[in-house]
Amino acid sequence: MDFSAPRLVILGGGPGGYEAAIVAAHLGAKVTLVEDNGVGGSAVLTDVVPSKSLIGAADSVRRVLGSAELGVRMVNADAGEGRVDLGYVNERLMDLAHTQSDDTRASVERAGVKVLIGRGRLLSPNRVEVTTTNGVTELPADAVLLAVGAHPRTLPTAVPDGERIFTWKQLYSMTELPEHLVVIGSGVTGAEFASAYNLLGSQVTLVSSRDRVLPGEDKDAAELLETVFQTNGVEVVSRARAQAVENTGDGVVVTLADGRTIEGSHCLVAVGAIPNTADLGLEEAGVRLKDSGHIVTDGVSRTTAPNIYAAGDCTGVFALASVAAMQGRIAIAHLMGDTVTPLKLHEVSSNIFTSPEIATVGVTEAQVADGKYQADILTLPLPSNPRAKMMNVQAGFVKILARKGSGTVIGGVVVAPRASELIYPLALAVHKRLHVDDLADTFTVYPSLSGSVSEAARRLHQHA
Repeated sequence: MDFSAPRLVILGGGPGGYEAAIVAAHLGAKVTLVEDNGVGGSAVLTDVVPSKSLIGAADSVRRVLGSAELGVRMVNADAGEGRVDLGYVNERLMDLAHTQSDDTRASVERAGVKVLIGRGRLLSPNRVEVTTTNGVTELPADAVLLAVGAHPRTLPTAVPDGERIFTWKQLYSMTELPEHLVVIGSGVTGAEFASAYNLLGSQVTLVSSRDRVLPGEDKDAAELLETVFQTNGVEVVSRARAQAVENTGDGVVVTLADGRTIEGSHCLVAVGAIPNTADLGLEEAGVRLKDSGHIVTDGVSRTTAPNIYAAGDCTGVFALASVAAMQGRIAIAHLMGDTVTPLKLHEVSSNIFTSPEIATVGVTEAQVADGKYQADILTLPLPSNPRAKMMNVQAGFVKILARKGSGTVIGGVVVAPRASELIYPLALAVHKRLHVDDLADTFTVYPSLSGSVSEAARRLHQHA
C-alpha cells in the first residue's frame, strides 16, 4: 500500500464518515465519500439536528410558561391560550437540517474530498461498488471506512404509516400538534419526544416495558425526570409492553400485551434501532458481525478484515454523534500512521435532551453499587443554587463521584437546564484525572449554575 496517498473510500456521510473524510484529506489521503441521502447522514437530516431543534422550540414554551413565576405578565394573555404552530416548527427545523447538510458537504469538498450520492457495497476488501443515478461504478480502495449508521426498529404489528403511526424520522411531516401522542419506548428517544410534545401542548402517554423511564440511566436522574413528567401531566404506563398499534382513521389504538388498550390521536414507535449492515457484502469481505448485525471493531476502529474500519451506530458502541466522530478520527489516525489513542468509553459524556436535561460522564453510581469501583458520591440539589432560584429552576442536581481514598473525579451527573453545557467541566476532570480540589479551587462566576459543580467538589474535599 502506498501510504503517501492511500485511496480511502468511506461509506456513509454521517459524523463518523464526514469528520473522518476531512481529517484523512488533510493528512494526504485521496478520499471518496459515498452517501445515499445527503452529507451529514441521519444525524443531520432526520435525527439530531431536527429533533434538537424541535426540543429547542419546546424549551421556549417551558420558559414562557414559567415566566409568570418571575413576575412577567404576557400582554393580552387573557385573550386566549398561546398556540404552537407545529407546521412552521417542522418546516423550520427541516430547513435547518438541509442547510446544515449543504454546509457540511461544502466543508468536506473544500477539504478535497470527492462526494458521491449513491449506495456503496463491498466487492472485496479493496474494491467498492457504487450505485448512483448515473449508473454503477467501481472504486479501488486501499482502505475502507464503514459509517453506514442505523435505522428505526419497527414492530410488525405496529407498522409506521407516516399519518398516525410514526418512527422518529417521520414525525416532522406533521402540520398540526397531536391531540394525544402515545409514545412506545421509554429510552432516550422516547423520553425526549415525550418531554418535547408535552411542553408543546400535546397530551402524552409514555408506554414503558420497564419499571421506570430511562432504565439504563442514573437512577436518581430518571426518577426525578419521571416526577417532572407526572407534574407536567405526562402519563407513564410502566411494566407494559406494546403488542400492536392500529390506525383507526381518526386516531390510534395501542394494545398492550396484557390486553389493555390506550387510545390516542397519534403514536410514536421508539423501540430502538437496527444497523444498516445488510446487503453490503461485509461478511464476504471478511467483516465479522455480531448477532445484532452490528460490526465488530477494536479500540482503534478496525474490523476483522484487513484495512477495513468502522465507526458510528453500525458498530453498536454508543449511539452518539460524538462517539461516531471520534471513532472515525481514530480510524484515520491509525490508517495514516498518525498519533492514535484508542477509544475510551468511560470518558464519553452524553446528554438526554429532556426538560430538564440529563448529562452523564464516567463511572456510574450503579457500577459503584455493584462493587466495580469504590467512590465517594456527593449529590447537591440544584434548586439551592442562587442562579437557579433567579431562573426559577425547581428540579435538578449535580452529582460527583470521586475515587475513594484519592479524591480523583471518576464520574458525574448533571440534571439541569443546559446540562449538556454544565457536564463539560466534569468531563474534563474525568479525562485529565483531576482531583475534586482542582474543581473546587477553580473560580466560577457568581451567580452561576456551574457554581454547584464547584460547591459539590468542595464538599468532597478530604482532610489530609
